[in-house]
Amino acid sequence: MTITIDNLDGEGPVDYSGALWAGAPLTVERGLNVPSRCRGVLVLEGSGVGTPVRRGRVVVSNEAGSALFTGYLATEPVAVYEGGGLTGPVYRYAFDAVSDEWLLDRLAVPAGGASLGVAGGAALRTLTQRVGGGLVSAAGVTGGRNIGVFQPVPADAWSANAGALAGAAYGAYRVVDGALLFTSAGSVTHALSDGDGTLAPAALGVGHVKELANDVTLTGEREPTAYVTEMFAGDGTTAAFVLSEAAFKATAAQAKVVSEPFDTGSFDPAVWAVTDPGSHLGFGAGGLVMTGGNGFDGQTTLTAVDAIEMGGSLVVEAGAVVLGAGSDGVLCGLFSGSTVRANCFAGYNVRQSGGATLVTPMLNGVEVGGSLTALSGHAYTLRIRLHCAEMQRVGQTYYARVDGVVEAFGGGLVSAPMSVVFEVVDTGLSSNTPATVLYDSAVVGTVGSTPASCSFCAVAAVQIFGSMGFCRVTQTGSVWVVSRRASGVTFTRLIGEAGEGVDCKLTGSAGMDVVTFFAGRIPLPGETVSVSYRRSGRAVARIEDAGSVAAEAAGGGNGTARWLGRVVRPQARSSADCESAALAVLSFATARAAALSGSYRAVVSAAGGTAEFVGGDVWPGDVLALTVDGVALNVIVRKVAIVDGHAEPEVLGYEIGFANDWAEGLGIDLSEGISGDAAFPVTAGTGAAEVLANLQQMAVTSATGSALQVDAGTAAPVGGGFEVRLRDGGFGAGAAADLVLRSPVRSFSIPRVSAGERYFVRMYDGSAPSLYSRWSSAVFCNLPVA
Repeated sequence: MTITIDNLDGEGPVDYSGALWAGAPLTVERGLNVPSRCRGVLVLEGSGVGTPVRRGRVVVSNEAGSALFTGYLATEPVAVYEGGGLTGPVYRYAFDAVSDEWLLDRLAVPAGGASLGVAGGAALRTLTQRVGGGLVSAAGVTGGRNIGVFQPVPADAWSANAGALAGAAYGAYRVVDGALLFTSAGSVTHALSDGDGTLAPAALGVGHVKELANDVTLTGEREPTAYVTEMFAGDGTTAAFVLSEAAFKATAAQAKVVSEPFDTGSFDPAVWAVTDPGSHLGFGAGGLVMTGGNGFDGQTTLTAVDAIEMGGSLVVEAGAVVLGAGSDGVLCGLFSGSTVRANCFAGYNVRQSGGATLVTPMLNGVEVGGSLTALSGHAYTLRIRLHCAEMQRVGQTYYARVDGVVEAFGGGLVSAPMSVVFEVVDTGLSSNTPATVLYDSAVVGTVGSTPASCSFCAVAAVQIFGSMGFCRVTQTGSVWVVSRRASGVTFTRLIGEAGEGVDCKLTGSAGMDVVTFFAGRIPLPGETVSVSYRRSGRAVARIEDAGSVAAEAAGGGNGTARWLGRVVRPQARSSADCESAALAVLSFATARAAALSGSYRAVVSAAGGTAEFVGGDVWPGDVLALTVDGVALNVIVRKVAIVDGHAEPEVLGYEIGFANDWAEGLGIDLSEGISGDAAFPVTAGTGAAEVLANLQQMAVTSATGSALQVDAGTAAPVGGGFEVRLRDGGFGAGAAADLVLRSPVRSFSIPRVSAGERYFVRMYDGSAPSLYSRWSSAVFCNLPVA
């Protein structure tokens, strides 16, 4: 091997091959989805080359000129005393270089930026551009299998995030010669056989490192569980209402979806994709400055790079918005598809009417609600509030290699309705001007057909004149507040902070959440306040492979082989995700070949100009197709060490470590032992849970001192209905003491018995035994009784 080092002294790459110490061969170590390393020892006495420096550029090539390693000296070489010479002490210098992604690992990984249902290559390219796009070329990174949901971890280095992302797509990344490369695992195969002499059986070591498992229990993250509607009675003086349960909340990384102050003077390409052929978007004293457009819809846009998952409670906000005459376009748009008005799920439509500039809410490409007439010189805050009972709209995808073929488990989108509110505040009137609500779905009804994800476009200008001080999109959790006055008027209560023109704020500590109304917005006597939120629990699933259990029990005995673990990556955000992960695990945990792990040693010689490996150089993620004594075996390469043989012509020693999915995870990363707060499933399922739809739209239509009138939101299944219990559990045919009633119709009445009541409702069908909803829809009633 040839090694050159550029010591950043203007001399360029210097050949250090002659200074390599024969007592410690030059070694290149490659790992699957981790940085490569190059190690060696130099003897500089009489070599004519200087001591390498930290950050020096290292390139290792084979005799044919192919790069085996490119990277940097991350630390100063270590001087090791060898003895005394004629001119004084003599030292050897041990060095350790890290591959090119070391440049990216020194930079911070920004928070946010989730990738939803996109190709692994596209997500990896976006991650690289966000961290430091100019340091490593990602231009050639495309394709790969689709991932479900990937959220970068700011506390981890780029390489750790890239490795997790590549694994989620069942692929392998590497950085060589300044370029990021990404391939699907198994796309390159090296065939080795003892029959044709390409395989040396004595150099092969194979073993099974894990026992078979056919009953798998997995836990994941905290997930939203029951759908709760908690009802309180207003009295004109009570301002604070304490929720009975802690509401499910987004993590800090998930909460800040977009946050742009427009104060840097340039658009961050890691955050924004700018389409502006006429240079109509720029910066000035008012932040983002808009100076028109080219007159065509969808051709002058400022769009966030990452899609937004349309779950939970989202607040889209643009502040200090000033609009001039002649403006035409969309502000704060959420688009499903290309960025044109027809694809705008929710946004503010700006247009001209009779010489005035109107700002009107838009849903599914159509104007709704009232309009704001933008006055010259006035600055406005525009907000869109969206609430979906489902926090997670995109299912996680897990991959596993089964009989040589990579299969996907899980994925898919969750359909759900949404509540939507459009509000504006004229910030020039006073610091606490109440927001003007232009559209409220609590009055007109929820939006039934909603996309699972959208792109956020701060500006889509046909021609817009004016400025925008800031924009942001925030995931606030699962809480949504609606009031019903004694007169029957129903409206959404706006949650925020004092001074924003809203009604109330949500605070939480020590597992207790409180909704506190501001002065002037306190619920009136006779007013019912309904707070909707999700409870929280640990995602868990238990599934068995009945065929494997039966096969293992053949000849007598118990055939169950249990395994308990936690899903580390890709994150299992729900019990449904845990089921998908468990199915992936069972696909290989019941196959003995999947537990294989081992190593192979080979020598590659340049003599005669041929290489031993069919398919070229060996990299982690490749497949070794081994034929031993007529038996075929496919294994995935996990690590490769290339050792210089110090020979002429060149001889390289290859030490290849391999393992299949059960021996070492690739498409799914597991740890042993389940989370301590999980409710352990007593009975194992045989596949993804067969459940009915949850009652996402169940609502209390009337609450009196003697009864609650409930609309389940959907028709009852044939032969089934809706079961009401006092506890969240035990649903089934039994008539336990906590059973309140079963109703065969969607509208039913629950008798009131006390001021503080809890009722849990699930749908069931006419099968035997009946199928039920996965989660309950609950009513917590804090209202006086007759």
